Amino acid sequence: MSSEPHFDDAHAPGEARRAVRAGLGVALATSAYGISFGALAVASGFDVWQTMVLSLLMFTGGSQFAFVGVIASGGLAAAPSAIASASLLGVRNVAYGISMSSVIGPGLFKRAAAAHFTIDESTAVSLAQKSAHARTVGFWVTGIGIYVGWNLTTAIGAIGADALASADGAGFDPRAWGLDAAAAAAFLALLWPRLRRRQPIAVGIAAAVVAMLVTPFVLPGLPVLFAAVVAIFVGWFNWLGTPENTADEPDDVPEREGLP
Repeated sequence: MSSEPHFDDAHAPGEARRAVRAGLGVALATSAYGISFGALAVASGFDVWQTMVLSLLMFTGGSQFAFVGVIASGGLAAAPSAIASASLLGVRNVAYGISMSSVIGPGLFKRAAAAHFTIDESTAVSLAQKSAHARTVGFWVTGIGIYVGWNLTTAIGAIGADALASADGAGFDPRAWGLDAAAAAAFLALLWPRLRRRQPIAVGIAAAVVAMLVTPFVLPGLPVLFAAVVAIFVGWFNWLGTPENTADEPDDVPEREGLP
C-alpha cells in the first residue's frame, strides 16, 4: 500500500489559497457590472429599493439585465415576456447546481444556502481547482464575494443614477455615460468563452439572425425565446456536434469545458 499522501492532503493549503485569490479577483471584476445594472434599472423606471430587491433576491446578472431591459422596452405590459426571458437565462444555474452537488456536499441548510450562490463565476472558479477542498473554498469565496460586491455596486449605481436624475430634473440618461451598452457587453462576456467549436458558433449566429428577424413583429423579450428554440433544436439533434471524449478526465473532476 502506498505511503504517499493523497493529493488533497499534500496540496490543499496551497490550492485553497490560490482558490481564495482567484475567487476574490473574479468577485472584484464581476461586481463592477453592478454599477451598470443599478443605473440602468433606475433609468428604466425602477426605484432604488426595487432595484436592490432584484439584486438581493434574483442575484443572477444575465437574468437581471434581461428583466430590466424588457421592462424598459415594453413597460409593464411586457412583464410576462420579461419574466420568461429572465427565467430562461436562469435555467443554466440548474445545470450548475447538478455539477456542484458533489462539491457542496450533504446537508439541507448548506445546499439551500449554496443554491443562491450557484452562478457562472462561482461554478467556474470552483471547477477550475484541482483538489476537493480548494473547489469548495473557491465556490464559497467567489459566490459570497460576488453577492456582497454585486449588491454594494448595485446600490452605488442606483443611488447615483437617482441623484443625477433629481439634480438635473430631466431624468437619468444612461447613454450619456455609456451604460446603455453595458447589458450587451455583459451578455457578450458570458457568451464569448463558449465560442470554441463549430456547434456553439453556429448556434450563436443562427440565434442572432432569428432574434433580429422577429424583433419588429413581436413584443419585447419574445425574440430571446424564439432564439432559444434554435439552441433546443441544435442540441436535440446534435447538429455540428461531436461526441465528448472524457477518457482523459479524472473521475473526481466535474466537467469544466465551456464555462467562463
